[in-house]
Amino acid sequence: MAHSPSRVFAAVSPSAGDVYRDENESVFNRGRKQTLLPTQSNARVIQMTGCAELSCPPDRATVTISVKNSKEHVNDVTNSVTRRLEYILQTARQHDVKEESITVTKHLQREEELFHMRAEVLVVFSDFEKMQQARSVLIEKLDKSVCVGDPYYSHSAESLTLLRRRVCLEAVDNARLKASEACCILGQALGRPLLVREEESREWTSGQHEVTDSPLTLHQKTGVTLVSASSRVFVAFELRPKDSNRRKF
Repeated sequence: MAHSPSRVFAAVSPSAGDVYRDENESVFNRGRKQTLLPTQSNARVIQMTGCAELSCPPDRATVTISVKNSKEHVNDVTNSVTRRLEYILQTARQHDVKEESITVTKHLQREEELFHMRAEVLVVFSDFEKMQQARSVLIEKLDKSVCVGDPYYSHSAESLTLLRRRVCLEAVDNARLKASEACCILGQALGRPLLVREEESREWTSGQHEVTDSPLTLHQKTGVTLVSASSRVFVAFELRPKDSNRRKF
């Protein structure tokens, strides 16, 4: 296991209070104005940057099912498509899909002596196993007039919000751990936090598999839509002597 590079800490002029900083923090914030902390002139402070990176798999899978048919009479084509449409909706409900996760669109047109009708159902699954079961049932039970598409994986707004919160909190915790370890080296105790600021946050979609001629499996398609997020925070803590909490007699 590789060791992290050592950190160098420096104390500024005692008249401004003892301040210990993460050496890397000056690189990240080069050219920026120094943050003024709400501390007393004799306060001692340790400043740290903390970084974190997390990934989140998709939690939604959208499947598009289309039904089409052509008949000489409008009632015949409507009844044919409607019967298949009702079976599709029933299958979705049996696999715990809520009504608000189902969208149905219909289109009817006439060309010469034939009526053409097409219906499309968009079903959003939150349970990938039940999604696969529902697709298998529809492909097995319905004829060629029904086309069951491949799932499209995506992230809900709730999962992305949770990812952003988790990565920021982990960056803060990393800064706290670094400050705590630095205090042990310096023979000091870590005090209360004085300032927490998120310096940078990023998000990107990354694929886990190289592009090949062979089709991806459902498991691989899930990995293709992996979303990652990173956060960098700046945290300042009060620096206390180790014996400051000891009771003096």
